[in-house]
Parts: sequence; C-alpha cells; structure tokens
Amino acid sequence: MAKYFGLDKPLRFLSWIQKNGGLFPTLRKGFRMDEMKAGTLVGVDKYGNKYYEEPTHFYGRNRWVEYAEYKNLEYDGSQIPAEWFGWMHYKTDLPPNRDGNRKQYKWMADHSENLSGTTDQYFPYSTTRPKVEAWDPKKSV
Repeated sequence: MAKYFGLDKPLRFLSWIQKNGGLFPTLRKGFRMDEMKAGTLVGVDKYGNKYYEEPTHFYGRNRWVEYAEYKNLEYDGSQIPAEWFGWMHYKTDLPPNRDGNRKQYKWMADHSENLSGTTDQYFPYSTTRPKVEAWDPKKSV
C-alpha cells in the first residue's frame, strides 16, 4: 500500500541514511558518487576502494565501488585492480577476497592506474628535429 501512494521512496531514503551511518555521510556519499546507494560491503582492496553489492537492484547496477577517500573527486575506472575488475563485470561471482584459487606469481606486475591527463603522465623525449617549425612573427626573414 505504501508503494501505491509513493511512500516507499521516503522510507527507502531513511533506510539509506540508517545504513550509511547518518544524514551527513549519506549526503557526502551522494555528492561524491552522484547517486545514493546502500548495500552490503563485499570487500576492500589494498588501495582502499570499497566494493558493495545489493541484489535487489537491477543486474548490472547491483555492484559498485566507492573509491578511496584520498582520491577525493579525482577517480576513474583504471583505479580498480584486475581481480576486482573481474568481479565488478560479472566474470566471476566470487570476490577476490573469498576466491582461494587466485595465484600471485613473482613475474606478475602490481596494478597501476592510468595517469593520462595528469601531471605524472608519460611524455616521450624526442631527439629528432621537427619537420615543421612553428611560425614566429618576431623573427625576421
């Protein structure tokens, strides 16, 4: 009956407030993620990202990540390690913290995020002279 009159929305918002630990943490999470969700914590990776799941949401929208606090609003998808990427995209139902079959070989490189567009991006040094030079109006012919 509450759903018929539209009262389920405020009740759902109140349950989100309760699950997230209060009004201000809920609003802060809504500001950082652009949506308000509450689910069960599945695990935390070594970079501080938290992974959640809520089976009542639509398939494809029921798993999400809350990026580490030290990233503020500068986060992107390349900050998710490969093992959690597989869980997020439904390649496996077992999260990496419960999967006992994962092996870490010494030749495997540690995860690194994509730094393109930041001050730490890779910029190659060229020793060849450019074929086209920029025009300088102050330089006389």
